[in-house]
Amino acid sequence: MSTTNSLFSSDLNVVNVGLAMFEDDIAAQGAEVTTLDWTPPAGGKPEVLAALDALGDLEVAQKIEAANAEAVERIANSQPMLVGFGRALDVVPGMTPTTILHSGPPITWDRMNGPMQGAVTGALVFEGLAKDLDEAAALAASGEITFSPCHEHDAVGSMAGVTSASMYMHIVRNETHGNYAYTNLSEQMAKILRMGANDGSVVERLVWMRDVLGPMLKEAMEIGGPIDLRLMLAQALHMGDECHNRNNAGTLLLQQALAPSLLQTSFTTEQKKQVFDFIASSDYFSGPTWMATAKAALDAAHGIENSTVVTTMARNGVEFGIRVSGLAGNQWFTGPAGTVVGPMFAGYKPEDSGRDIGDSAITETYGFGGFTMSAAPAIVALVGGTVQEAMAYTREMGEITTSQNPNVTIPALDFQGIPTGIDVRKVLDTGILPIINTAIAHKDAGIGMIGAGVVNPPVEAFEKAAAALAEVIG
Repeated sequence: MSTTNSLFSSDLNVVNVGLAMFEDDIAAQGAEVTTLDWTPPAGGKPEVLAALDALGDLEVAQKIEAANAEAVERIANSQPMLVGFGRALDVVPGMTPTTILHSGPPITWDRMNGPMQGAVTGALVFEGLAKDLDEAAALAASGEITFSPCHEHDAVGSMAGVTSASMYMHIVRNETHGNYAYTNLSEQMAKILRMGANDGSVVERLVWMRDVLGPMLKEAMEIGGPIDLRLMLAQALHMGDECHNRNNAGTLLLQQALAPSLLQTSFTTEQKKQVFDFIASSDYFSGPTWMATAKAALDAAHGIENSTVVTTMARNGVEFGIRVSGLAGNQWFTGPAGTVVGPMFAGYKPEDSGRDIGDSAITETYGFGGFTMSAAPAIVALVGGTVQEAMAYTREMGEITTSQNPNVTIPALDFQGIPTGIDVRKVLDTGILPIINTAIAHKDAGIGMIGAGVVNPPVEAFEKAAAALAEVIG
């Protein structure tokens, strides 16, 4: 019998490459089938392949590898320290009484989505620049307010990221490299400004944070001195957090570090009780702290010639933007913001969701959050999925990163360092997009958080970055 004839008379063992839909058809006919998960590099797009070819030139690739090694070294060896708290107007570069900072890449008032417009109008009322939300909307549209990305002011902001002059900020100093990063205080969860809620209760809480919480934290830091955030981040991961959406351990650690000094401040016993009750009201109190930690480290790696390492991932509810180390300054590469997929709170449906929003993806850019769900299997109760998927996400992110951070490790993976240094080239070569876990805000202003889940960046942002890198480096 010929080899060809024997092929048709014997059982088949099929290797299916790429298209998973073929697996079901082959299996239905009784054949053994193994599917290899594969996609063409760069999705087979000629212009993107040309950019990757230019970046893959031997001499160019050697320069890139050296630059990426430096970028990852600067990230891993950064030592962000919490050194104080202060009003945005007093500490954030470029802040003015009529400046409103927001999350993500640049956007104008008329293009902002519901949650961001809700947060802006609430902030304008809080600042006393408008007497009500209608007047605030008119002011926002008038051209008298300066809108600017948090990231372009050494800052980051959760969800809508809206930051105004009177809000108190974390002040984080990178002791290794001398740069600073800032982020505002957590309002805790659900019906809050950063989720687009803006009624009287939201503004009242912001006033209390301005008049009591912020000043008390400022005084406490002056008493107690700096706090090592990288060490605390590593401890929190060892205690079951991923430090983006699960912050149970991190908040306890931060409260433990602050408590002795808070008790020594000049505030009344009742005010101190209010602050301790506020911290205890939600595990998210330390969430912004980790965002500023990551920002301080990643900014130290920005502007390294020839590097293809991503130093920013951020979303404004309309566009998802990235910045890359080798393209210095504020060059944004964008694509459409995606839809977050995950469990919804009771009474809400997926169609109620606003699109992906927030600077909190700075955590994944550093290498924790969605990248380290293997350290926090309990996170799946909030964002959906399984423990096995949480473990797999970390391994998969290792395929698109440059190295591992030995200073921040994952016990469940034999203390492997967290995946560090997202490489634009690897994202496009593999077709693997970064995984981000995040909250979901309602699409309309005034409502707030309605769920949580996972999302990926748009591949277009990485394609545009690769083209720009090829032009500059290649």
